[in-house]
Amino acid sequence: MKIRLEQLNPVIGDIKGNSELILKSLREAELNGVHLLILPELGVTGYPPQDLLENKSFRDTCYRANDEIVRSAKNTALLFGTITPNSGYGRKMHNSALLAIKGKLHGTVHKSLLPTYDVFDDFRYFEPNKQFHCVDFEGMKLGITICEDIWYNENEVQYHTYETDPARVLKDLGAEVIINVSASPYTNSKHENRKRMLQNHARKLNLPILYINQVGAHTDIVFDGDSMAINSKAEVIANTIPFSHSYTDVIWNSETGDIEPDKYDSDIKYPSKGTPRQFEAIRCGLADYFRKTGVTSKAVLGLSGGIDSALVCAIAADVLGPENVTAITMPSSFSSEGSVTDSVQLSENLGVELIEIPIKSLYGEFESTLEPIFVGTEFNVAEENLQSRIRGTLLMAYSNKFGHFLLTTGNKSEYAVGYATLYGDMNGALAIIGDLYKTEVYEMANWLNTEYFKKEVIPVNTIAKPPSAELRPGQKDSDSLPDYEVLDNILYRYIELQQSPYDMVAAGHNKDVIVEVIKLVDYTEFKRYQAAPVLKLSSKSFGSGRRWPIVQRWTNNQKI
Repeated sequence: MKIRLEQLNPVIGDIKGNSELILKSLREAELNGVHLLILPELGVTGYPPQDLLENKSFRDTCYRANDEIVRSAKNTALLFGTITPNSGYGRKMHNSALLAIKGKLHGTVHKSLLPTYDVFDDFRYFEPNKQFHCVDFEGMKLGITICEDIWYNENEVQYHTYETDPARVLKDLGAEVIINVSASPYTNSKHENRKRMLQNHARKLNLPILYINQVGAHTDIVFDGDSMAINSKAEVIANTIPFSHSYTDVIWNSETGDIEPDKYDSDIKYPSKGTPRQFEAIRCGLADYFRKTGVTSKAVLGLSGGIDSALVCAIAADVLGPENVTAITMPSSFSSEGSVTDSVQLSENLGVELIEIPIKSLYGEFESTLEPIFVGTEFNVAEENLQSRIRGTLLMAYSNKFGHFLLTTGNKSEYAVGYATLYGDMNGALAIIGDLYKTEVYEMANWLNTEYFKKEVIPVNTIAKPPSAELRPGQKDSDSLPDYEVLDNILYRYIELQQSPYDMVAAGHNKDVIVEVIKLVDYTEFKRYQAAPVLKLSSKSFGSGRRWPIVQRWTNNQKI
C-alpha cells in the first residue's frame, strides 16, 4: 500500500483556495497510484486561524468545504485536517482530522492535547477529544493524532505537562501505525527536537510514525514542513524538502507490519543549524508575507550604511528580486561619509534602486520649531530620536504614495533593550531580522558573502566598522550598551532560557550589568507592543508568543 505524506502551504482564511490546493494534491495522488494521502493539520483553514473561528459564517463555509473534499476522495483515500462542529457542551468546534474513502466520511478524530503557550491558543477555540479510538483502513488500524498530541511531554520548552499520552493510548487500543497531522512552527532547534521526539515514540511503541507538517508562513509564524516517516526501528526512511511544498511516499508492508521507503531521496538535507536555517526561515517568512497578503510585490526600506539595514536589503533583494526593492538613504549632519558610500556600494552590488533624501534641513526646521520649548536644555535623546522619526516619516510617505511595504530593519538586541525609536526606525509592515541578535546579524552577513553569494555583496566596511546609530557626534552603540557578545548572551539567557539573575551571575556575568539589562528589557515593553510583526525564529521571540505586562513592579522589586 502506497502512502503519501504531503506538506501543504495554505493561506489562512482562503477556504476556497485551500480546498483547491487539497483537491489538486488528491488528483495528483490518484494519478500516482497512491492508496492513502495524508495532509497537515487545519489545511482547510490554515493555521492558526485565530478569531476567524469565532465567525459563524467562516465556520459554516469550512464545514461545506469539508463535505466537498470528502465527496472528491474517490480512488485515493484522504486524511486531512480541518474544523468540525461540536454537537455537545463546551466550545463550538473541534480541531479534527477526517478520513474520506470512496466519497464518504469514514473516520473522524479530534485533537486531544490543546496547547495554550507561546504562539498557541487552541484551548481558546476548540473542545478537546475525550474518547480515543483507532480508525480502520484496508485491514490496518490507524492511530491518528494531531500536532500537540504527539509531542506529549517532550516539547522544546516544557511549559506544562500532560497526564495522557495519546500515542500510547492508541497503541494500547491496537494501532499499527501512528499518524500525526501537524502545524508545528519552526524554531532554530525544532528540527532536532522533533526528530528525537518522533524516534522516541517509535522506540517506545515499536510502531512506525508518519508525521505530516504544514509548510510556509503566516504573518510572524514560519512553518518548516520537515515531514518524515520513521519505521518501527526508529529509522528515518523518508522525508520532505524543508521550507517547500513537497511530498514523500512510503509503502506499508502488511506482512512485516512496518513501512518501507518508496523512492528515498538521501540528498534531501535539513539546513545546518544556525545561520543557514535561520536564513531559509527568513526567506520563507518574507516571501509568504508578500504573496499571501497579495497587496504588493514591492518593498522599501531605509538604508543607513549599517549592518542591519544592509542585511535586510540583501535578503529582500534575494527573495523579492532587486527590481522590487527600493532603498532610501537619509543622511544627516551626524552621518559619516561611509554611511552614504557604503549604501551606494551595497545598492550597486544588489542592483536595487537607491534614493538619497538628506534630512539636515528638515531636522533644522524641527530644531527651530522646538527651540522656544527646548531652550536652556541639553542635547539628548529627544533630539536624537527626532532624526529617526523624520526618517520614519519619509519612509512611510514613500510607502503610502507608491504602495510599497516598508521593511523594518531592527534586530532582537535593539528591540530587547529599547535601542530603537517608536514612530521612527520601528515603522514598518514586517521585521524580518527582529529575532536575530546583533551577533547573529554579523554572522549572517558574513555567511551571505562567503557561502551564499560567494562574493562581496554586503560591503566589508559595513561589517567591519563599529555599529552606531549616528544620531550625535562620534556616537557608538558601545557608549550606551555592553559589548554585543556580552549583551546577547544575557538577553538569550533572560528571554529564551528564562534564567534568573542568580543563574546569570553564576554563569559569570556582572551583577550590575545584568540588572541594567533586565530593566532595559522590561521597561521598554511598551515599544514592542507597537512594533511591526517579528518573524519568529527562536523558542521565544517578541510578538504573539511573549506576553509581558507593560505596567508592573516585579522588575524594580527584584533583589539579587
